[in-house]
Amino acid sequence: MTWVQTLNEWIWGPPLVILLFAVGCLLTYRTRGVQFRYLYYAHKLAFTRHDDHAQGDISHFQALMTALAGTIGIGSIAGVATGIVIGGYGALFWMWVVGIIGMATKFSEALLAIKYRVVDEAGEMCGGPMEYLERGAGKKVLAVLFAFFAAVAAFGTGNMVQANSVALAMQAVSGIDPIWIGLVLTGLVGFALFGGIKSIGRVASILVPTMAIMYILGGIILLLMNYSQIPHAFYLIFKYAFTPQAATGGFAGASVLLAIQMGASRSIFSSESGLGTSPIAAAAAKTDTPGRQALVSMSSAFITIIIVCTITGLAIGVSGVLGQLGPDGNPLNGAALALKAFDTLFPGGGIFVTIALVAFAYSTILAWAYYGEKCVEYLFGIRAIKPFRVLYTLVVLPGSLFSLNFVWGMANIMNGLMILPNLIGLLLLSKIVARETKVFDLLHKKEL
Repeated sequence: MTWVQTLNEWIWGPPLVILLFAVGCLLTYRTRGVQFRYLYYAHKLAFTRHDDHAQGDISHFQALMTALAGTIGIGSIAGVATGIVIGGYGALFWMWVVGIIGMATKFSEALLAIKYRVVDEAGEMCGGPMEYLERGAGKKVLAVLFAFFAAVAAFGTGNMVQANSVALAMQAVSGIDPIWIGLVLTGLVGFALFGGIKSIGRVASILVPTMAIMYILGGIILLLMNYSQIPHAFYLIFKYAFTPQAATGGFAGASVLLAIQMGASRSIFSSESGLGTSPIAAAAAKTDTPGRQALVSMSSAFITIIIVCTITGLAIGVSGVLGQLGPDGNPLNGAALALKAFDTLFPGGGIFVTIALVAFAYSTILAWAYYGEKCVEYLFGIRAIKPFRVLYTLVVLPGSLFSLNFVWGMANIMNGLMILPNLIGLLLLSKIVARETKVFDLLHKKEL
């Protein structure tokens, strides 16, 4: 854990956080605030538009659900909890800031992914940072680095973190040994994984909206039942975004810098804005123009950060469980803290969160498998996909058994390494983003 923590602090230091803000602000300027101008239209597109005869493998909705499958769930439930445990309540405020700015980043990533996508030997669409870094920016080295880091991150961020959170949540609720949970999850992943993106898209389009609606409505109901504490929770979030939070109970305390760092890293983990993975799913969408699917992809960041993460963060703040100790004598963290928060607000709330976590984690594992296999395909060719799927499925079991801090630490490291080449590519291609956005603006005006 010592070298994991050291790498985390180095990678997620001020330079990377500043670069994230800078790229997000630049793209917000280049797109003339696309996240504000098209917020309503983006969500309308996601749920109503069908370009069935356009080039692509899956619909707008399935692409959105696949992207949400990779974000909603562990990142927006357990991820928010771990962020608050380390960075304090102020981390949630910085998640919002990075999330809103990052919507322009996510729009730009998806736009470029579709513009520079290619058709592989199997007749499927391939796109994402590895393609627009090589074909758009002309930076083959950066493309290879991104693909390598993303393929490795798929095992950590997309696989072991999810399996670990499910195992811990199920153990907390039912007492089942994590090894049995890992074995069952391994079987379910292997069953769905070999159907490719169309199979993943079908699973995600059913599982994700059902569980997302349940979690959002359930969370709102629980918060309304404890509405008198909501103003105080917001007070804590805004206060500790700009002032250090003192230690209390098992909570070690947090500086403002730590709140910013955790807010930025957890925002990226939850929304994937700047991470470069969700554009891989966007590239597979059937769309008549890059800008349209880019808006759909952008809407997933809003749903994840502004709605789902806020519900989780408020639940922790309203319940007052931060700093409480678990049965093992250690401070509650991750999924266990979220479970305790919901249980405190309403008896049986922990079971509700566990069901949501299991469903979200399963769909997330599948979505990241697709991200990873496309990166492996870019590096080694289409023949490498099946071996990758086998290895990816087998990693689910050890992921269920590793320690929480180790798994999350490794995920943060891989995320940081992926972000850097992607952000450089976005900077180099920002003029292309601005030009394509203007093209879509003109097209949209004609349609009105």
